[in-house]
Amino acid sequence: MTIALLLTLAGLALVDSTNFGTLGIPVYLMLALDRSRGTRLAIYLATVTGFYFLVGVALMLGLSAVMNAFGEALESRPALFVQLALGVGLFALSWRFDPKWRAKRGLPQRTFEPKVGGPRTMVLLGLTAAGLEVATMVPYLAAIGIMTTSGLPMAQWLPLLAAYVLVMILPVLVLIGVRALAGERLESKLERLRAWMTKNSASMVSWGIAIVGFLLARDAATRLGLLNIVIDTT
Repeated sequence: MTIALLLTLAGLALVDSTNFGTLGIPVYLMLALDRSRGTRLAIYLATVTGFYFLVGVALMLGLSAVMNAFGEALESRPALFVQLALGVGLFALSWRFDPKWRAKRGLPQRTFEPKVGGPRTMVLLGLTAAGLEVATMVPYLAAIGIMTTSGLPMAQWLPLLAAYVLVMILPVLVLIGVRALAGERLESKLERLRAWMTKNSASMVSWGIAIVGFLLARDAATRLGLLNIVIDTT
Protein backbone atom coordinates (compact mmCIF):
# COMPACT_ATOMS: atom_id res chain seq x y z
CA MET A 1 0.00 0.00 0.00
CA THR A 2 1.51 3.31 -1.10
CA ILE A 3 0.85 6.99 -0.35
CA ALA A 4 -0.05 7.49 -4.03
CA LEU A 5 -2.71 4.79 -3.76
CA LEU A 6 -4.19 6.32 -0.61
CA LEU A 7 -4.25 9.80 -2.16
CA THR A 8 -5.91 8.47 -5.32
CA LEU A 9 -8.60 6.68 -3.31
CA ALA A 10 -9.14 9.76 -1.13
CA GLY A 11 -9.54 11.91 -4.24
CA LEU A 12 -12.05 9.51 -5.77
CA ALA A 13 -14.01 9.33 -2.49
CA LEU A 14 -14.20 13.12 -2.32
CA VAL A 15 -15.51 13.22 -5.88
CA ASP A 16 -18.16 10.66 -4.87
CA SER A 17 -19.03 12.78 -1.82
CA THR A 18 -20.43 15.48 -4.13
CA ASN A 19 -22.98 13.16 -5.75
CA PHE A 20 -26.63 13.99 -5.33
CA GLY A 21 -27.25 10.88 -3.25
CA THR A 22 -24.39 11.56 -0.82
CA LEU A 23 -24.72 15.34 -0.51
CA GLY A 24 -27.70 16.77 -2.37
CA ILE A 25 -30.38 14.56 -0.82
CA PRO A 26 -28.91 14.79 2.72
CA VAL A 27 -28.85 18.61 2.49
CA TYR A 28 -32.45 18.55 1.26
CA LEU A 29 -33.42 16.28 4.18
CA MET A 30 -31.63 18.54 6.65
CA LEU A 31 -33.88 21.38 5.49
CA ALA A 32 -37.08 19.36 5.16
CA LEU A 33 -36.84 17.62 8.55
CA ASP A 34 -37.01 19.43 11.87
CA ARG A 35 -34.25 18.74 14.38
CA SER A 36 -36.40 16.29 16.37
CA ARG A 37 -36.43 14.00 13.34
CA GLY A 38 -32.69 14.01 12.76
CA THR A 39 -32.60 10.24 13.23
CA ARG A 40 -34.31 9.89 9.84
CA LEU A 41 -31.36 11.57 8.16
CA ALA A 42 -29.07 9.22 10.09
CA ILE A 43 -31.10 6.26 8.82
CA TYR A 44 -30.72 7.51 5.26
CA LEU A 45 -26.95 7.97 5.60
CA ALA A 46 -26.51 4.57 7.27
CA THR A 47 -28.49 2.94 4.46
CA VAL A 48 -26.41 4.60 1.74
CA THR A 49 -23.04 3.83 3.34
CA GLY A 50 -24.05 0.27 4.22
CA PHE A 51 -25.27 -0.33 0.67
CA TYR A 52 -22.07 0.95 -0.93
CA PHE A 53 -19.89 -0.96 1.50
CA LEU A 54 -21.66 -4.28 0.80
CA VAL A 55 -21.63 -3.64 -2.95
CA GLY A 56 -17.93 -2.84 -2.70
CA VAL A 57 -17.19 -6.06 -0.80
CA ALA A 58 -19.09 -8.07 -3.40
CA LEU A 59 -17.25 -6.35 -6.24
CA MET A 60 -13.87 -6.77 -4.57
CA LEU A 61 -14.43 -10.48 -4.04
CA GLY A 62 -15.72 -10.91 -7.58
CA LEU A 63 -12.94 -8.85 -9.13
CA SER A 64 -10.38 -10.67 -7.01
CA ALA A 65 -11.55 -13.95 -8.51
CA VAL A 66 -11.21 -12.45 -11.98
CA MET A 67 -7.74 -11.14 -11.16
CA ASN A 68 -6.63 -14.56 -9.92
CA ALA A 69 -7.69 -16.03 -13.25
CA PHE A 70 -6.72 -13.21 -15.61
CA GLY A 71 -4.37 -11.05 -13.53
CA GLU A 72 -1.39 -11.27 -15.87
CA ALA A 73 -3.55 -10.51 -18.91
CA LEU A 74 -5.12 -7.47 -17.20
CA GLU A 75 -1.67 -6.15 -16.30
CA SER A 76 -0.37 -6.58 -19.86
CA ARG A 77 0.43 -3.62 -22.09
CA PRO A 78 -2.63 -4.18 -24.32
CA ALA A 79 -4.88 -4.13 -21.24
CA LEU A 80 -3.21 -0.94 -19.99
CA PHE A 81 -3.75 0.67 -23.37
CA VAL A 82 -7.43 -0.30 -23.09
CA GLN A 83 -7.53 1.39 -19.66
CA LEU A 84 -5.84 4.44 -21.16
CA ALA A 85 -8.40 4.57 -23.96
CA LEU A 86 -11.21 4.14 -21.40
CA GLY A 87 -9.87 7.05 -19.36
CA VAL A 88 -9.58 9.30 -22.40
CA GLY A 89 -13.04 8.18 -23.55
CA LEU A 90 -14.59 9.03 -20.17
CA PHE A 91 -12.93 12.43 -20.22
CA ALA A 92 -14.41 13.08 -23.65
CA LEU A 93 -17.80 11.68 -22.59
CA SER A 94 -17.96 14.11 -19.68
CA TRP A 95 -18.66 16.93 -22.10
CA ARG A 96 -21.97 15.33 -23.07
CA PHE A 97 -23.23 15.88 -19.51
CA ASP A 98 -22.17 19.51 -19.45
CA PRO A 99 -25.25 21.79 -19.11
CA LYS A 100 -23.94 24.23 -21.72
CA TRP A 101 -23.39 21.38 -24.19
CA ARG A 102 -26.94 20.14 -23.57
CA ALA A 103 -28.41 23.62 -23.80
CA LYS A 104 -26.85 24.21 -27.21
CA ARG A 105 -28.57 21.05 -28.45
CA GLY A 106 -31.92 21.82 -26.87
CA LEU A 107 -31.77 18.94 -24.39
CA PRO A 108 -33.71 19.39 -21.11
CA GLN A 109 -32.03 19.78 -17.72
CA ARG A 110 -33.30 17.38 -15.04
CA THR A 111 -33.71 18.00 -11.32
CA PHE A 112 -34.50 15.67 -8.44
CA GLU A 113 -36.59 16.44 -5.35
CA PRO A 114 -36.70 13.52 -2.86
CA LYS A 115 -39.80 12.73 -0.82
CA VAL A 116 -39.57 12.84 2.97
CA GLY A 117 -41.25 10.20 5.14
CA GLY A 118 -40.81 7.85 8.06
CA PRO A 119 -37.87 5.51 8.81
CA ARG A 120 -39.03 2.93 6.25
CA THR A 121 -39.25 5.66 3.62
CA MET A 122 -35.73 6.80 4.50
CA VAL A 123 -34.40 3.28 4.02
CA LEU A 124 -36.20 2.96 0.69
CA LEU A 125 -34.95 6.39 -0.36
CA GLY A 126 -31.39 5.46 0.55
CA LEU A 127 -31.57 2.14 -1.30
CA THR A 128 -33.17 3.79 -4.32
CA ALA A 129 -30.66 6.64 -4.48
CA ALA A 130 -27.67 4.33 -4.00
CA GLY A 131 -29.05 1.70 -6.37
CA LEU A 132 -29.67 4.24 -9.13
CA GLU A 133 -26.30 5.93 -8.69
CA VAL A 134 -24.00 2.97 -8.09
CA ALA A 135 -23.88 2.01 -11.77
CA THR A 136 -23.01 5.58 -12.75
CA MET A 137 -20.62 6.31 -9.86
CA VAL A 138 -17.52 5.90 -11.96
CA PRO A 139 -15.18 7.08 -9.15
CA TYR A 140 -16.42 4.32 -6.86
CA LEU A 141 -16.08 1.65 -9.52
CA ALA A 142 -12.65 3.00 -10.44
CA ALA A 143 -11.59 2.81 -6.78
CA ILE A 144 -12.70 -0.82 -6.61
CA GLY A 145 -10.71 -1.57 -9.75
CA ILE A 146 -7.60 0.20 -8.46
CA MET A 147 -7.70 -1.64 -5.12
CA THR A 148 -8.14 -4.93 -6.94
CA THR A 149 -5.31 -4.40 -9.44
CA SER A 150 -3.06 -3.28 -6.58
CA GLY A 151 -3.24 -6.82 -5.19
CA LEU A 152 -4.16 -5.77 -1.66
CA PRO A 153 -5.04 -8.56 0.80
CA MET A 154 -8.50 -8.52 2.37
CA ALA A 155 -7.06 -7.31 5.68
CA GLN A 156 -5.99 -4.10 3.89
CA TRP A 157 -8.74 -3.43 1.34
CA LEU A 158 -11.61 -4.07 3.78
CA PRO A 159 -10.74 -1.13 6.10
CA LEU A 160 -9.81 0.94 3.04
CA LEU A 161 -13.27 0.32 1.60
CA ALA A 162 -14.90 1.22 4.93
CA ALA A 163 -12.87 4.44 5.07
CA TYR A 164 -13.82 5.20 1.46
CA VAL A 165 -17.58 5.07 2.10
CA LEU A 166 -17.15 7.15 5.26
CA VAL A 167 -15.25 9.83 3.32
CA MET A 168 -18.15 9.81 0.86
CA ILE A 169 -20.48 11.18 3.56
CA LEU A 170 -17.84 13.27 5.35
CA PRO A 171 -18.97 16.62 3.85
CA VAL A 172 -22.57 16.15 4.98
CA LEU A 173 -21.41 15.06 8.45
CA VAL A 174 -19.41 18.29 8.66
CA LEU A 175 -22.50 20.25 7.59
CA ILE A 176 -24.59 18.52 10.27
CA GLY A 177 -22.02 19.45 12.91
CA VAL A 178 -21.76 23.04 11.71
CA ARG A 179 -25.55 23.32 11.60
CA ALA A 180 -25.81 22.07 15.18
CA LEU A 181 -23.35 24.75 16.31
CA ALA A 182 -24.69 27.58 14.16
CA GLY A 183 -28.40 27.01 14.74
CA GLU A 184 -30.84 28.92 12.54
CA ARG A 185 -28.11 31.17 11.15
CA LEU A 186 -27.07 28.43 8.70
CA GLU A 187 -30.53 27.62 7.31
CA SER A 188 -30.53 30.22 4.52
CA LYS A 189 -27.06 29.15 3.38
CA LEU A 190 -28.08 25.48 3.33
CA GLU A 191 -31.15 26.39 1.31
CA ARG A 192 -28.99 28.19 -1.23
CA LEU A 193 -26.62 25.18 -1.30
CA ARG A 194 -29.53 22.81 -1.95
CA ALA A 195 -30.86 25.02 -4.75
CA TRP A 196 -27.39 25.34 -6.27
CA MET A 197 -26.75 21.58 -6.20
CA THR A 198 -30.13 20.86 -7.77
CA LYS A 199 -29.46 23.36 -10.52
CA ASN A 200 -25.88 22.20 -11.13
CA SER A 201 -26.28 18.43 -10.65
CA ALA A 202 -25.60 17.78 -14.35
CA SER A 203 -22.43 19.85 -14.20
CA MET A 204 -21.28 17.91 -11.12
CA VAL A 205 -21.77 14.62 -12.98
CA SER A 206 -19.77 16.02 -15.88
CA TRP A 207 -16.89 17.03 -13.63
CA GLY A 208 -16.97 13.70 -11.80
CA ILE A 209 -16.67 11.69 -15.00
CA ALA A 210 -13.91 13.98 -16.27
CA ILE A 211 -11.86 13.59 -13.08
CA VAL A 212 -12.22 9.80 -13.07
CA GLY A 213 -11.27 9.64 -16.74
CA PHE A 214 -8.17 11.66 -15.99
CA LEU A 215 -7.20 9.43 -13.04
CA LEU A 216 -7.66 6.22 -15.04
CA ALA A 217 -5.69 7.62 -17.98
CA ARG A 218 -2.91 8.88 -15.71
CA ASP A 219 -2.64 5.51 -13.92
CA ALA A 220 -2.38 3.63 -17.21
CA ALA A 221 0.05 6.14 -18.71
CA THR A 222 2.26 5.92 -15.63
CA ARG A 223 2.42 2.13 -15.69
CA LEU A 224 3.06 2.19 -19.44
CA GLY A 225 5.90 4.64 -18.95
CA LEU A 226 4.30 7.20 -21.25
CA LEU A 227 4.62 10.00 -18.73
CA ASN A 228 8.37 9.38 -18.49
CA ILE A 229 8.62 9.66 -22.28
CA VAL A 230 6.77 12.98 -22.22
CA ILE A 231 9.01 14.30 -19.43
CA ASP A 232 12.17 13.18 -21.24
CA THR A 233 11.12 14.87 -24.49
CA THR A 234 10.48 18.14 -22.68
